[in-house]
Amino acid sequence: MAAALADKPAARHGRYPFGSSWEGIGEWMLHDDRFDAAGVTAHYRCGFGVPPVLGAVTVHGRTGPQVEFDGMPLIGRKVSAIDKALVERADNGEMSLLVGCNFDLGPAGLNMYVRAARAGDHVVSEARFCQAEWEDHG
Repeated sequence: MAAALADKPAARHGRYPFGSSWEGIGEWMLHDDRFDAAGVTAHYRCGFGVPPVLGAVTVHGRTGPQVEFDGMPLIGRKVSAIDKALVERADNGEMSLLVGCNFDLGPAGLNMYVRAARAGDHVVSEARFCQAEWEDHG
């Protein structure tokens, strides 16, 4: 992951603090860097006068590296299959689940959420790893 973030991003997304009519006035705030070669996106916390701080990393569902949780592959699969497996583990008492801000499921204490990503006419799973407070606002 560190090597991916050392490369130049394929795309950067951010905004100016005052909306489109004021674009160019004020400090541009970075929200995310997309690293297509590595298949990940880095998401940042930012604010007026505050430099961007890494808050989360999403492993892309179509192009990201395979990531596993307790032997379960998380990337590029049917989201419903992963959700079902997580719920079964929670029902068996193996772990507790949390629901993220987009209703994504994740194991309690891991700060990882399984998300859905479009892949043409289909949806595949991706994973977001984040700081503990990240899902509270974003």
